[in-house]
Amino acid sequence: MASSNYPSLCSTPSLPTNTPTKPNTFLSFPINYHPNLSRTNPSFSINNIQKKLKSSSNILVPKASSSPSSPTEGEEVEKYEEYEVELDQPYGLKFTKGRDGGTYIDAIAEAGTAYKTGKFEVGDKVIATSAMFGTEIWPAAEYGRTMYTIRQRIGPLYMKMEKRYGKLQNMGELTDKEILRAERNTGNVSTKLREIQMQNYLNKMEQKQNRVNDLREGLKLYKEKKYEEALEKFESVLGSKPELDEASVASYNVACCYSKLNQLKAGISALEDALKAGYEDFNRIRTDPDLTNLRTSPEFDPLMKRFDESFINESAINAIKSIFGIFNKK
Repeated sequence: MASSNYPSLCSTPSLPTNTPTKPNTFLSFPINYHPNLSRTNPSFSINNIQKKLKSSSNILVPKASSSPSSPTEGEEVEKYEEYEVELDQPYGLKFTKGRDGGTYIDAIAEAGTAYKTGKFEVGDKVIATSAMFGTEIWPAAEYGRTMYTIRQRIGPLYMKMEKRYGKLQNMGELTDKEILRAERNTGNVSTKLREIQMQNYLNKMEQKQNRVNDLREGLKLYKEKKYEEALEKFESVLGSKPELDEASVASYNVACCYSKLNQLKAGISALEDALKAGYEDFNRIRTDPDLTNLRTSPEFDPLMKRFDESFINESAINAIKSIFGIFNKK
């Protein structure tokens, strides 16, 4: 198992990860770089900021909640079209966790069967899926449980979806409707925008802390050998738009859980996700007792060869040595 290189989680040495080549799209506002905030200012804390937001008499700042916003008088309640699909692997779908804890489509790969149906759009919500096996249909529960069911599915996957017409739920940020609602309640646009940005910043800080808590709780459950429950926590971290270092640790732990459950295909997929996110402790992967079952998979060695540069370099050196050995023979 891997913990995290976040000092707030553990005191173990940082895990080696490579430098991501793609930009990190997770928006954050470091305190020491924010023009209006200072570490030396004792009044700066999340609690103090929240108090200031609440005490503002001129600005109404909408609070992001885990449940859909209640429509104001005269506002039309949005209804969503539903559709049903049955997919074979590879699905070619990437999922994310919405503000309501539900499961949403984050990306669609052209090589997958989902793309070929022509029905899926980014932002569509999962409302029911096949059970892990058989013909039973399960309502979509919270994100971690839904992802566990999808990964474990044996046979074609039935999905009942709710169309959101390309509107991806932003993680913890205020929606267009909430911003418009705020505009109706204030005439000071610049102040309103500043308050909204601060609220979004606080939401992001809260999400980050939630990921820390989920990872810590997942590790605790894993140590108690409650692997399925631990999976839900680690999957929840992955569905919350984590930074790459968080994603690499959570994906590695997902792979460990599947290895313990002897679900090799799902475990290899999770391990590949960890490697793509920058996890590169290859010696640990090859020796970790938590991955013992996973190393028996015929897909394990090819996966490692794709990512382990030291293995590739060693193989190249050995090949060169063998060539020179041939020429040196008398």
